[in-house]
Amino acid sequence: MLLPLLTYVITNVIAGDIALSLGMVGALSIVRFRHPVRSPFELSVYFGAITMGIAASVSLLWLMFLACSISLATIVLVFFHYLSLNLFRKPFFTASFIEGNALSTLDIMASITLPALEQSKHLTLKRVSKENVQYILTAKRFGDLLSIQESFKDDDNIISYQLNK
Repeated sequence: MLLPLLTYVITNVIAGDIALSLGMVGALSIVRFRHPVRSPFELSVYFGAITMGIAASVSLLWLMFLACSISLATIVLVFFHYLSLNLFRKPFFTASFIEGNALSTLDIMASITLPALEQSKHLTLKRVSKENVQYILTAKRFGDLLSIQESFKDDDNIISYQLNK
């Protein structure tokens, strides 16, 4: 919801100035190549900060328009979120701030189906082929997967396993 608004403001601010246009391209390329953008929210924050900086230096009127528009958009989003929680018992939007934190994984290759792994709450993926069964388990805590690995370490049906932190 914010990206179209930010794009409108920045294109109007830099419309007649070639130096500002080139500066904007340079600023965006620095953000893009120096830090990988992981979500639309993060992209909106970076682009919004750059837009506010350029708008403040060019025209205070555009900066006030941008601040009022962002405030209005935030109020509308909070209102829709509140309605969605009360009417549907579901959030209108979800934002994840742990996107950069990888999960620990345990990859187990077995010659037969293992019921204990089938019932595991950490089971993410199961692949069955003619020769073997592959289980991929994920967890936020490395210790949970370590204990599963220890319990299957001496099982003769296990072909291979790999634990990644």
